[in-house]
Amino acid sequence: MERRSGPHSIDYDETFVPVARIEAIRFFLAYAAHKNMTVYQMDVNCAFLNGVLQEEVYVEEPEGFVDPKYPNHVCVLDKALYGLKQAPRAWYETLTDYLLGVGYKKGTMDPALFLRRSGSDLIIVQIYVDDIIFASTKPESLKTS
Repeated sequence: MERRSGPHSIDYDETFVPVARIEAIRFFLAYAAHKNMTVYQMDVNCAFLNGVLQEEVYVEEPEGFVDPKYPNHVCVLDKALYGLKQAPRAWYETLTDYLLGVGYKKGTMDPALFLRRSGSDLIIVQIYVDDIIFASTKPESLKTS
């Protein structure tokens, strides 16, 4: 994949993605055990393909798809692709926007931690790239989360 013409956006080189430290994951599991929470784990298949890009990214047309009339045309990506340096951050921002939109609050010390209270129920979500662990004091509440 090759980036083509067009201005670099402010965060073109911004590829940092918050990742939970192992200590944060251990604390998450210890807290969940202490509160007798049910813990779940999931891997998001093709996570990086769901990231929404904040800037225009141009790539060469794939071999076999080049129009002979326009051999120098390029494609503009609508979403992130694996191998694109912005892909992990785009995925993290897309997931963060979703979680915040459905009522979760981002942890103050750990940007990969999200919490949501509903009455006496507490749901905790910890993100590690495309892996997610989450716990709830009332597992039935996860069906509506």
